[in-house]
Amino acid sequence: MTRLRFEDIELSQEIYRAVSDMGFEEMSPIQAQAIPYVLKGLDVIGQAQTGTGKTAAFGIPIIERCNGDDRSLQAIVLCPTRELSIQVAEEIKRLSKYKKDIFVLPVYGGQPIDRQIKALKKGVQIVVGTPGRIIDHIKRKTLKLGNIKMLVLDEADEMFDMGFRDDIERIINHTPKERQTIFFSATMAREIVKFAKKYQRNPEIIKVVHKELTVPRVEQYYFEIKQHMKTEILSRLIDIYNPKLSIVFCNTKKKVDELTIELQGRGYFVDGLHGDLRQPQRDRVMSKFRSGNIDILVATDVAARGLDVDDVDMVFNYDLPQDEEYYVHRIGRTARAGREGMALSFVVGRDRYRIRDIEKYTKTKIARKDLPTLKDIKEMKTDLLLEKVKEEIDKGNLGKYESMLNSLLEKDYSSFDVAAALLKFYLESDKLNSHQELDSVDRGNTNLNAMTRVYINTGKRKGVSPRHILGAIINETHVPRKIVGAIDMYDKFTFVEVPGEYADEIVNRLNNKRIKGIRVKVELANPRNR
Repeated sequence: MTRLRFEDIELSQEIYRAVSDMGFEEMSPIQAQAIPYVLKGLDVIGQAQTGTGKTAAFGIPIIERCNGDDRSLQAIVLCPTRELSIQVAEEIKRLSKYKKDIFVLPVYGGQPIDRQIKALKKGVQIVVGTPGRIIDHIKRKTLKLGNIKMLVLDEADEMFDMGFRDDIERIINHTPKERQTIFFSATMAREIVKFAKKYQRNPEIIKVVHKELTVPRVEQYYFEIKQHMKTEILSRLIDIYNPKLSIVFCNTKKKVDELTIELQGRGYFVDGLHGDLRQPQRDRVMSKFRSGNIDILVATDVAARGLDVDDVDMVFNYDLPQDEEYYVHRIGRTARAGREGMALSFVVGRDRYRIRDIEKYTKTKIARKDLPTLKDIKEMKTDLLLEKVKEEIDKGNLGKYESMLNSLLEKDYSSFDVAAALLKFYLESDKLNSHQELDSVDRGNTNLNAMTRVYINTGKRKGVSPRHILGAIINETHVPRKIVGAIDMYDKFTFVEVPGEYADEIVNRLNNKRIKGIRVKVELANPRNR
């Protein structure tokens, strides 16, 4: 599985430095195929899921092609949600950190428009935004698209599903015909291809085709967690399962270095492996791993390619890989030579949809597991200790220890009391004390996905459709589109199911806003209006 490194494509030194700082070693498949075409100024249609590195696939060429001496708007990226707009803008800012004359601005609903107008007046070359807010600026003449060189539609299929097609056409009609137009979509729906033909010139169609790979027989599970919990949960899982050898995969060499230091600080025998290490350094790390001098290897995909160690019990996906093929190769590091193995993946936010893509590609089920609590660790360690005690008793050869215990028994302490005290000393001196309390983990594993119904006082009679409701939620809140549940629409009102953690935000941000020109009242559904 040959992959291109960023150095294999002719880019400015500023981009190389930024990519290196971000810790990436090589391009994802969509980046390797799309960047050369986009750099040449060609129109492109790219089929790529979220999490495959597509932002850099268009972000790097945008930065390279922007003229820093010209403070007029030169590139615009349309996104379906405010959440994605912020995410894309931040990624482009990181990629352009060494190009001090390139300015990026996200524009979206829910943020004061005056602040955006002020930033636009100073001059920015790249704007990332939602269709609704972009049109607001066009109407106010605060966003002038006459000098646009590049137009990108990110997650085009989502924008079409949310009813933004007319808005997108309106925006495109304000841009020069000579512009470069780039579409990225998770699916190649007929409507999108037809739309692309209308506004693109002989586009290059890029579709990452996966090779057929044999998926090893490995127990596969995932944990839904928040980003800041990852290291603590990883530590708990290592202590619970106590693997002889394990590999922890990260997406960047920077994260490999950071995590290696964190785990070493917690007392684990661990070392890191990534592409920046010279061959003698790699050889030393691998020698320690094979001999058992370290039992945890933290690595990037580049470093772990070709890694041949038979005794790996467990693989952790600390970061979900950018490509489904990488996932298969990662979990294939365990369950070798007929042995059993386990793969545990950490899922943060939108990663849960990447799990579905991986399941579809691998044709296997990845089960969700509850997060391990401190109580779980105590119980597991107690069970392991009791097993070890039984083994030692069965082996015999305890004479010298029996004489030590006799001195306590002669003072009227029972053998039960002595054993209980020794267990207490052992468990309290163990690594359990190094674990942190995490409220969201240790309060009984509260189900963050419990759904709540929200009531909106408009419905079919006003000409409102579910896509209008969905579009309003996405534009006015931080709620990801894919977690919005059933939208039950009636003549005069509507119920929307959303995860409980987002319900208050939807009520607060959507109440008294307009949906299809109608000012609405929004509240949590209660027995009165159910």
